[in-house]
Amino acid sequence: MVDFAGWSMPVQYASIVAEHQATRTAIGLFDVSHMGRLRFDGPAAADFLDRVTTRRVRDLKPGRIRYSLITNDSGGILDDVLVYRLEDSAGQPSCLMVVNASNRTKIVEWLKPRLAGAEGVRFGDVTFDCAMIAVQGPQALAAAQPIVEAEVHRLKYYQACETRVAGHRGIVSRTGYTGEDGCELIVEAAGARGVWEALIAGGATAAGLGARDTLRLEAAMPLYGHELNEEINPYQAGLAFAVDLEGRTFPGRDVLARAKGDPHLPQRVGLEIDGKRPAREGNPILDQGRRVGHVTSGTLSPTLGRPLAMGYVESQYASSGQRLEVDVRGQSLTAHVVELPFYRRT
Repeated sequence: MVDFAGWSMPVQYASIVAEHQATRTAIGLFDVSHMGRLRFDGPAAADFLDRVTTRRVRDLKPGRIRYSLITNDSGGILDDVLVYRLEDSAGQPSCLMVVNASNRTKIVEWLKPRLAGAEGVRFGDVTFDCAMIAVQGPQALAAAQPIVEAEVHRLKYYQACETRVAGHRGIVSRTGYTGEDGCELIVEAAGARGVWEALIAGGATAAGLGARDTLRLEAAMPLYGHELNEEINPYQAGLAFAVDLEGRTFPGRDVLARAKGDPHLPQRVGLEIDGKRPAREGNPILDQGRRVGHVTSGTLSPTLGRPLAMGYVESQYASSGQRLEVDVRGQSLTAHVVELPFYRRT
């Protein structure tokens, strides 16, 4: 168990590799209650979020989810988030924003002055009112269905609905952070233990932070504090799809419009490294001895059996097939830039 943004979190229950492989082949179960959950109610909620995030929210239909970003006035990334557009059984609309645990307080404080002038929006941090449990893997939906009233298989990728989960009020969404199919369950805190135990009884393998990291890295999903921070803009990070510039205003919008296509900014790349020794965050990336970038995440891939890494390099070295080296504690390891993601489920 380790401290993670103020939460006591398991690195592993038994074996990182076993938990990783269970998620790739069957069902991995992750307690992700540390993720921040911010709720926006009222007729102007969608319009408000449209003004503070990089993707459109106004045209988001009830039941849909979008991956988006919150940027500062310089275009740097304050956080990457999921925005849910929901509608209850009475037809009342609301929005939910899921933020990273380490950024929850920062984002809430950033939102407060903007909410002060937003009429028709009611805001609440509901993180501590509910649990969030991710069920991931090729058998995940079948495992979740017995405790979810909604028909989970009918949800498309990045869809959600309010429903009952193990008899408690909740939300089910077809989302995840592993590269596998699956869903995430948000449920009243009182129901969390029952949900967890029912899924374990149904054959799920409990998985911790270690497997969550190796799974997301294979799927090339960026992690805040590693691939994303306030000094990196979305285009450098390969997240151009998460920025809607036309006909909109949001913090950093004009800066990002100028930065789009800038050939001088370092770019996020994937690296396959020769041998079995993994690179780690901060290791220098070299071209003939000259530093041209740095590693942001690295691991020995349990699925592919070879070292993988992501990092930022000068743009002229970002092409697939480019040969580079990574300095791992004084040893120069040959690496090649490859297309992302490293792993894609069939």
